[in-house]
Amino acid sequence: MKLLRTATALLAATAATAAMAPGATAAAAAPDTPREGAHALHPGHPQRTAAAERQEAVEFFWYGCKHCAQFEQPLERWADRHRDDVVLRRVPAVWPGGPDEQRQLGHARLYYTLERLGAVDRLQAEVFRAVRERHEDLTTESGAAAWALAQGLDPAAFRAAWHSPEVDRLVADAPGQMARNRITEIPTVLVGSGRTSPTGAGGVERMPDAMDTLVEHH
Repeated sequence: MKLLRTATALLAATAATAAMAPGATAAAAAPDTPREGAHALHPGHPQRTAAAERQEAVEFFWYGCKHCAQFEQPLERWADRHRDDVVLRRVPAVWPGGPDEQRQLGHARLYYTLERLGAVDRLQAEVFRAVRERHEDLTTESGAAAWALAQGLDPAAFRAAWHSPEVDRLVADAPGQMARNRITEIPTVLVGSGRTSPTGAGGVERMPDAMDTLVEHH
C-alpha cells in the first residue's frame, strides 16, 4: 500500500508540473496607376531594414520629375542628419503603360548603373541637373556613357555595369516595386509602415519633418 501511495503521489506531482508549463500558441494565420502629383490613397507597407540597428527609408523618384528634383537636396540633408539611425534606399519610378515609360526605364538603368559603381551619393544631384536643367538625354547607353565620362567615371566599367545581369534584374523589377508598394505619387518616401509625399506632407519642403515623425514613431 505504501508503494501504491508513493506512485500515486509522484503521478500527481508530474501532472501538476505539466499543467504549470506554458503551452504552445497557434500562429495567426491591384494597384492604382502611379501619377506624378496624385494623392497617395493607400496605406504604407512595412519595409525590412537594411541594417539591424537602423531603420530603412525608401524613396521612389524619377529624374524627370520636377518635385523629385526639388526634393533631392532636402533629402540628402535629411539622410546625413539621420546617418546613425536610418538607411536610405532609392527606387526609380517606372509607370507601366505611361507616356514616359521608355524614358523612365532608361533613367532606371542609369540609376542602377551608378548604384552598382558606388557613384549615387556623388552624382545623384548632378543627374537631376543634367536632366531637368540642361535637358540632356541620359536614357541611352551612348548618351549616358558620354555623360559618365565627363563625371570622371571609367567608360568600360560604366558600360559593363549598364549591361550587367544585376542591373537588368533591378530595372525589370522597378515597375513591380511601385505596384507592390502602391505608389501613386512621386516623390514618395516609405519608413516602416508609414509614408509621406508632397500631397500628404503639404509640400516638398515639409516632407523631411514628416519623415522625422515616421522615424520617431516606427
